[in-house]
Amino acid sequence: MEVVIVGGFLGSGKTTTVINMGKYLAEKGKKVAIIVNEIGEIGIDGDIVKKFGFDTKEITNGCICCTLKMGLKTAVNAIMKEYEPDILMIEPTGIAFPSSIKNEFKLINLSEEVKVAPLVTLIDGSRFKHLMKEAKNFAIRQIVDAEILGINKVDLIDTLQTPILEVSIQQLNPDARVVLLSGKDTGKKFENFMQMVLPGNMEVTEKINTAEEKTYIKAQEYESSIAASGVGSYAAEFSIESKEAVSKETAREIITQVMSKIKEKALELNPEFLGHIKLFLDNGSETVKQSITIYYEEPQEDIFKSKEGTAPRFKVISAVSNIEKEAIKSAVNSSVQEVFESMGIEVHKVDHSHTHDHEHGHHYGHDEEHNCYHEHDHHEHRVDEIHEHRVDEIHEHRVDEIHEYQRLCDYQKSHKVK
Repeated sequence: MEVVIVGGFLGSGKTTTVINMGKYLAEKGKKVAIIVNEIGEIGIDGDIVKKFGFDTKEITNGCICCTLKMGLKTAVNAIMKEYEPDILMIEPTGIAFPSSIKNEFKLINLSEEVKVAPLVTLIDGSRFKHLMKEAKNFAIRQIVDAEILGINKVDLIDTLQTPILEVSIQQLNPDARVVLLSGKDTGKKFENFMQMVLPGNMEVTEKINTAEEKTYIKAQEYESSIAASGVGSYAAEFSIESKEAVSKETAREIITQVMSKIKEKALELNPEFLGHIKLFLDNGSETVKQSITIYYEEPQEDIFKSKEGTAPRFKVISAVSNIEKEAIKSAVNSSVQEVFESMGIEVHKVDHSHTHDHEHGHHYGHDEEHNCYHEHDHHEHRVDEIHEHRVDEIHEHRVDEIHEYQRLCDYQKSHKVK
């Protein structure tokens, strides 16, 4: 079984890319399964992926290190046993360090036949300047750890800026292979990307469980990617109780109003926020999804057929830069209540809180935001020092290149020939 990990910051286009990759592989006769790791207790993207016919196991509870130790091995073993896929794709949350997931595979003692493909990290090229402003340290860490860098959404980038962006990102990680991508283009460039990830007959050279790496990986697994991201996140699910069925038109109206209110309140908290706000309203027959990834964006909408027998429900996942968790939680909950009350529809928040024991002997309680804390020994502190030195070195030698990229983009925009 080949394992493909597709990471990237919030709103970088991971789900669309994973679905396109899954379709491509299925057309080649490969059996594909997908694991989606979402923020908080509530998952949305897993529901979307399932609608395209892929087997999915959704790992939730924001804290990537805790969740992985308990959930990844269980999910992978279940998928291998039940479905025996040729390809297992993993889409981590946008505020995870994807390299930690790849490293985790080297510790969970899977079959020697399981191999991990080069780590893919996606970058939303249309938002790169804002990403460097709102979450620079975190984004650079994701870029530096990648083996393949996909500059995504190139259809939204000025053609004059594309090569400058490509060079700038390559300078941040000279060892990675860089490819241009778009969710709307699954032609030759996409095929080249697939060959880059899974070359030839899908054989991947990297082995699992090399003894030399174990000490470093053990230290790294406790990193708090959520804290490092500077992102405030909150996820919730609401049951819908209505005397009359919620029509598609009503569902669209509700979801549009909720998105508008959340965005308005987020703008008050951070006028140039970056991240991902995703809403998902299932009326029992159809599912309406809306999402935005940056402060100036209009909501993107998709409509899917619901699974038969599904009870009406509303889900929201919000993860926004430089906004406190409690503030975004308040913004979401108040927006949902205000809109549904104005529509005369009753909603009740679904409680997903739980606790679990970790395999490494620690016990953590999980509330709906899933706060967890770990004690670091000298190995963990050493890794933090190495990483801090590495990022500082990147800043010292390459941050000027980012500024140059931004300056050139602004210059081209102001001098663009009409």
